Amino acid sequence: MTDPAVPVIEIRDLHKSFGSLEVLKGVNLIARKGQVVSLIGSSGSGKSTLLRCANLLENSQHGEVLFQNKPVRWKGTGPNRRPGDAKQVIRIRTNLSMVFQQFNLWSHMTILENVMEAPLSVLKRPRDQVEAIARTLLDKVGIGAKCDAYPSQLSGGQQQRAAIARALAMEPVALLFDEPTSALDPELEQEVVRVIKDLAREGRTMVIVTHDMRLAADVSSHVVFLHDGLIAEEGPPSAIFGNPQTDRLRGFLSHTGDMAHVG
Repeated sequence: MTDPAVPVIEIRDLHKSFGSLEVLKGVNLIARKGQVVSLIGSSGSGKSTLLRCANLLENSQHGEVLFQNKPVRWKGTGPNRRPGDAKQVIRIRTNLSMVFQQFNLWSHMTILENVMEAPLSVLKRPRDQVEAIARTLLDKVGIGAKCDAYPSQLSGGQQQRAAIARALAMEPVALLFDEPTSALDPELEQEVVRVIKDLAREGRTMVIVTHDMRLAADVSSHVVFLHDGLIAEEGPPSAIFGNPQTDRLRGFLSHTGDMAHVG
């Protein structure tokens, strides 16, 4: 079992550049078991890059990434730095399931096959067991009746819920969401928000990059506001949305036009 005292994800003094553009300038982040950490900020502030560095989809140039208190082993330095242990990378990515903005479902597979694929090919689980779990998860996110449909036959909200079921099928230690609702119309967005809220109530560990301030206020135990590659302010949602301390955060919340009211 995961020790609740040990952070699931910990990032220390992380720096990430794309060529001459420095996107992360020394960021620290902790997500503990059962916590929902939301990352908010303007486009270009480094939110998605930070999330992708956490599960090694992007290579940072400096700083530490730890999964369950075990640091990533690197080889090389600076722009040449890469993870040095392929098995460790697989273990981290298997336990940190990512849900992307654009769903990333395989178009040639049915929804059921999409959910089953990784547990079959990566975890090598028995097919009967995997299918039963996949059907249960699709019921859980409200699209059990769409098992035999292909992604193109589903709405965006249904596709995103299928992507969440696919992430859950890996039985991850934590879920990472990269703008899970920003590609959806408002009505379809609420379908996905309801699923995320249900997962939060279950005590799932999640890190969520989101533009939806009300979602962040409703589900988060901790909110991190990034500005220009640095954490400008962080704290519980009641403080971030109810009593922002910096002009930058106040300006950002005012600009979104969606000031969340939390008691």
